[in-house]
Amino acid sequence: MIIQQHNADLPTPTGLMRTTVYRPQAQGQFPAIIFYSEIFQQTAPIARSAAILASHGFVVLVPEVFHELNPMGTVLAYDDAGKDKGNADKWAKPLEHHDSDTQAMIDFTKQQHYCTGTVGAMGVCIGGHLAYRAALNPEIKAAFCLYATDIHSDTLPAKSGNNSLERMADIQGEIHFIWGKQDPHVPKEGRIKIYQQCVSTGINYQWQEVNAQHAFMRDEGERYDAALAINMYQQAVALFSRTL
Repeated sequence: MIIQQHNADLPTPTGLMRTTVYRPQAQGQFPAIIFYSEIFQQTAPIARSAAILASHGFVVLVPEVFHELNPMGTVLAYDDAGKDKGNADKWAKPLEHHDSDTQAMIDFTKQQHYCTGTVGAMGVCIGGHLAYRAALNPEIKAAFCLYATDIHSDTLPAKSGNNSLERMADIQGEIHFIWGKQDPHVPKEGRIKIYQQCVSTGINYQWQEVNAQHAFMRDEGERYDAALAINMYQQAVALFSRTL
């Protein structure tokens, strides 16, 4: 499908959140996917990923995940300075603020004539964690989480009893976890911890470990695996087409 895009500045409890909307040009209603970026926010690779998903018949929302901490429109570079700033933002923003951001986007989709009202979530890196986190909201029907960081470590700021891993049982939709075996950010011990929680909670999940490094979906840099990325897009589209 040919797509269009525009920005929507959504009110949240922590301020306006710029969200880029990618959607088919065709008339009609389409299910929505919240697509959470890496710590660098909406870089060119993230925009291209969102466009790929939208062209399959989805309304894709890409929020500025650290909107409270940066001027609107901020995109961090894939360099040491960008990585340091993005990581600082990650440690500064409580998970509860991400939760309210997710709810704001769900509410937005309900108000749009081009949305069906069903919503899924997808993300890469910290965005994989945020897609998992979004799945704690019962209105998220499915989540596709690519090399999600910081779930196993419970290191992101949150109120007592509200860390992501310990709340896994609250997930009501279907969730897919994709991990790179050569990813140092989520080592084998961390993956085992998450897997054991999936088994013990009895959630509806699928699990894949692939021979890939961290950020293998990012179509810039030496870690990009194009063949594997295409396969992941196909799996995500299949999941969302079935569940949304």
